[in-house]
Amino acid sequence: MTRLPTDYLKQILAMLPAESIIQDISRRRALAVDASFYQLIPLLVLKLSSLEQVQNVLRLSAQYRVAVTFRAAGTSLSGQGVSDSVLITLSDDWRNHWVLNNGGKIKLQPGVIGADANRLLAPFGRKIGPDPASINSCKIGGIAANNASGMCCGVAHNSYYTVQDMSLVLADGSMVDTSDEESVAHFRQRHQEMLSQLQQLASDCQNNTSLYGLITHKYRLKNTCGYALNALIDYQDPLDILVHLMIGSEGTLGFISDITYRTVIEHKHKASGLYLFASAEQACSLVETLSQQSVDAVELMDQRALNSVKGQPGLPDSFCTQNDNYTALLIEVSAESPGELTQKIDTLAAYISSHHVLQSIPFSRNTLLNQQLWAIRKGTFPAVGAVREAGTTVIIEDVCFPIENMAQGIGRLHQLFDQFGYSEGIIFGHALAGNLHFVFTQSFEQQAEIERYDRFMQAVAKLVAVEFKGSLKAEHGTGRNMAPFVALEWGSEAYKVMQQVKKIIDPTGILNPGVILNDDAQSHIKNLKLMPKANDIIDKCIECGFCEAVCPSQELSYTPRQRIAIWRRIKQLRALGNAANNTESENAQELRQLEHDFQYMGIDTCAATGLCAQRCPVGINTGDLIRQLRSERQSKFGETIAKFSAEHFSLVSQSAALGFGASSFVTKVLGDTLTDTIGAKVHRLSAKNLPLWQSQWPSKAKAIKFDGQPKAKQVVYFASCASRTMGPAASDNEPRSTYDAARSVFAKAGYQVILPEDMNDLCCGMPFSSKGFPDLAQQKGDELARNLLNISRQGNIPIVFDTSPCKQQMQALDQVQGLDIFETSEFMVKRVLADLHITPQSDPVALHVTCSSRKMGISGYLEALAHACSEQVIQPQGIECCGYAGDKGMFVPELNASALRHLKRQIPVNCKAGYSNSRTCEIGLSQHSGIPYHSLMLLLDNVSAAKSQL
Repeated sequence: MTRLPTDYLKQILAMLPAESIIQDISRRRALAVDASFYQLIPLLVLKLSSLEQVQNVLRLSAQYRVAVTFRAAGTSLSGQGVSDSVLITLSDDWRNHWVLNNGGKIKLQPGVIGADANRLLAPFGRKIGPDPASINSCKIGGIAANNASGMCCGVAHNSYYTVQDMSLVLADGSMVDTSDEESVAHFRQRHQEMLSQLQQLASDCQNNTSLYGLITHKYRLKNTCGYALNALIDYQDPLDILVHLMIGSEGTLGFISDITYRTVIEHKHKASGLYLFASAEQACSLVETLSQQSVDAVELMDQRALNSVKGQPGLPDSFCTQNDNYTALLIEVSAESPGELTQKIDTLAAYISSHHVLQSIPFSRNTLLNQQLWAIRKGTFPAVGAVREAGTTVIIEDVCFPIENMAQGIGRLHQLFDQFGYSEGIIFGHALAGNLHFVFTQSFEQQAEIERYDRFMQAVAKLVAVEFKGSLKAEHGTGRNMAPFVALEWGSEAYKVMQQVKKIIDPTGILNPGVILNDDAQSHIKNLKLMPKANDIIDKCIECGFCEAVCPSQELSYTPRQRIAIWRRIKQLRALGNAANNTESENAQELRQLEHDFQYMGIDTCAATGLCAQRCPVGINTGDLIRQLRSERQSKFGETIAKFSAEHFSLVSQSAALGFGASSFVTKVLGDTLTDTIGAKVHRLSAKNLPLWQSQWPSKAKAIKFDGQPKAKQVVYFASCASRTMGPAASDNEPRSTYDAARSVFAKAGYQVILPEDMNDLCCGMPFSSKGFPDLAQQKGDELARNLLNISRQGNIPIVFDTSPCKQQMQALDQVQGLDIFETSEFMVKRVLADLHITPQSDPVALHVTCSSRKMGISGYLEALAHACSEQVIQPQGIECCGYAGDKGMFVPELNASALRHLKRQIPVNCKAGYSNSRTCEIGLSQHSGIPYHSLMLLLDNVSAAKSQL
C-alpha cells in the first residue's frame, strides 16, 4: 500500500489539532463512501475548519507533491469525490451565509446545504439558480464545483451564469476574494504570470475560428464535460476567466471557500400538468415549441420510467402501458400573480392541444396534486434502485442532445439498452435543455459484467459525442467515469487547451488527479465499488447520501450511509475470512478493527429514529438494521432485566421516579454548575456505564389525578411513561406537569378526560423496541392497545397521546387501525382550538419539532399550535432530531450534544422559553439551549380561556 511521505505526515500532525486528523481505517473507509460507483480509500482524511488550515495544508501538499481531494456532501455521482491519497472534508465551521441586496444576492460558504440557502431566501421571494435533485443534501461547495443544475435551472441559472463573486484558494495556498479590491490587487501582483498565461490562452481561443465555433456550439447545450472552456471566450479579464473556470472544475483547479450568487425569482403561483404522447417524436415536437415559450420546466419520462412508478399517488394506471414508444411530459409554469398564471396556462394549453395528446392530467394549481406529479418524476430513479437485484449498483448517466435530435437520441439509447441487455433501463430528463438521464443496474462482481459495461459506455460515447455532437455530461460532472471520453467529445485541439488550463492553474497536479482529465483509457472501469449482500433491510441502499443531512450522529460517528457501507464491508470481510481461513491477513486485521469500532460508531450512537427513511430514495430505515443488531447482541442478563421490566413496569417506573426525585434534591443543594461538573466526572470514571447526571435531569413527576367531572365531550388521555416518571428540572420555575396543562385546556373546551385503568403498568413498547427487544415491545404495545380499545368503547371516544413517540409506536399496531388516535397538538388543532379563546403572547418562543412528529407527518399541527399561541415562533434550522432518543441522552450524552450543537446560537436573547411534545427531548433541549423547554400544552394553557368565560 502506498504511504504518505513521513515528513509530510509529521508536519500535518504538528499543524492541525488531533480532532482534525483521521487515520484509523474505520473512519477513513466510512468517509470514503460517496454516491458514485467508484471506491478509493484515502490514506488520510483531514477535517478542516478554517481558511488558514486549507491554505497551510495545500502549501504543504504542493511542497511534497501529495494529491488532495476536496469533499462536500459526497452526493456526486461520477467519482469526483473519492481519493486514495488525502481527502479533505469540512467541519461545521463552513456553514456561514450572508443575504445581500434584499435577497438579490447571497454569499455562501461551501458547507451550506442548497435547500438551506433557499430557505434563507424564501422570505424575499428568491432562490439560488441551481436546483439539483439532491438539493436537500448536497452542499454549495459541490454545487459550484460540479456546476450542478437541475429540473428548473436549465442553463441560464446554473452556477456559471449566476456567480457574482468568489473566494478561492489555489494549489500553492494563495487565495483571492474577488469582492475585495485589496485582495484582488494583491493577487494580480503575485500571480501576474499565471493570469497572463490565462489571458493569452483566452486570446488564442477567441482568435481560433474553428475552436471558437466548437466552444460556442458546446455551450449552446448543457455541458459539464471537461473544463468550462466558455470562460475563455466569454471573458477578457483573466480573473473573471479564473473564477468561471473554477465552476465545474470538480476540485481539480482549486478550493472555493465562498461564493456569491445572483439569485433568481421564486414565483408563488405555480401550475403543473402531465401529458402522454404516442411517441418520443411527438413529445419532443412539443418540447421544441415550448422552448420558445415562458415555461419553468418540462420533464420527459419514457414509458419504462412511468411503469417503474406505477401505483404512485397521482399517476393513473392508464398512463402505464406496454407500449415502450409512449412518452410523457411533466410541465410546470409559474407567475407573479394568479391572473398572469391563468394567461400562461391558456397560452400553453393551446399549443399542447395541437400536439396529439393521448391522455393528460391538465394544468392544475392544486398544491397536493402538483406535489404528487413531481414525486412521480423524482421517484423514477429510486424506483429502479428499489427493485434491483441485490449485489448490483444503480448507475445514472446524463447526456445532452441538441433539442432537435432529442427524439432520435431517445430511440437510439433504447436500442443500446436492448443490444447490451439493460432491459430495466429507463430514460427521463430535463427536456427543455435536451438533457436526458438514463438509469440502469449493473454488477461489477464478474469480469464479464465489467466488460459489458465498458462496451456499452463506449457505444454511448460515440452515439452522443460523435454522431449527435452532444455532451456526455450535462450536469453531473465529468468525474472519473467520463474522463477517458473527454477528448472524444471535444477533439484533440480543445483537449490540449484543457490540459493547458490544468497546467497553468495547478502546475504540480496535486488537485484531484484522475478527475476530468485522465490519460488512462480504462480508468472508468477501475476502482469499481462492489455492493455485496449484507442484510435484507439495507441491500437496496444506493449510497446516495440523501439521509445524512437529517442524521443526529452525522458529526459524532457514522451516518446511515456510512453504517450501511461499513456493515457491508464487515460482512464482505467475514466471507473472505471464512474462505481463506487466514486470521493474520491484512483483511483480518481490518475486520477486527471495523467490528470493534462499529459497536460504538455504528450501534451505540445510532438514535434509530428512522428519519433517514424519509430522505432515502428507496425508503431504508437504517435504525431497523441497528435494532436488529442490538437484538442479536443482547446478553441473557439483559434479556432477563428487560423481561422483568416489562412484567413489573409500574415498579420499575416508580423506582426511576424516586431516583429522579433524589437527584433533583441533590441538584438543588449543589446547584446546576456543580451538579454538571460532578455528573460529568462520575460518568467518565465509570467508563460511561453510568448515565450522565446533569442539572436538567427531571424531578419526580407528580401523580396523575383522575378527572371525575362528567362533561358532554370525552377524550381518552394516555400519559407516556416519561411524563408519568419525569417532572420538571430542579431549577425549573414551572410547577405544572404536561397532564396538568392538558387537563386544564380540555376542561376549558368542555372535555372530560378519561384515563386508562392501571396506567402505570402500561407502555407503548418503544423503550423495548429501541433497545432491541421487539417481542417485548410487541407485548407491551398489544397490552396497551387492548386497554385503549376497551376504555374508548372500541374507538367511539378519541384517544390522545401526550407525546409524539407514543403515537408513532402505537399507530403501527394492527389492533388500533381505524381508531381515532391523536398526538396532543394534532388533537388541539383539529378538535379543540375552535372551542377556546386564544390571546397569543408577544414574547417569542422556540419550537422543536420531534423526529416522530416529522415521520408521522403531523409537524404542521405542532407548528400551527405554536403560531396560534405566540406572535413569534423560532424554529432553529439544521436540527431534525435532538438525539436524546429515549435514554441515550443519559447514557450516550455526546449524541444529544452533537445533534444540538447548533441550537444555542440560534436562540435569540429575548427568547426565554422553548416548547416541544416529548418529555425526554425537552430534557436535552433544555440542557443545550440555555432556556427551559416544556410541553406545548403549557403554553396553550397560558394563553387560552373558555369561550363561555368571556
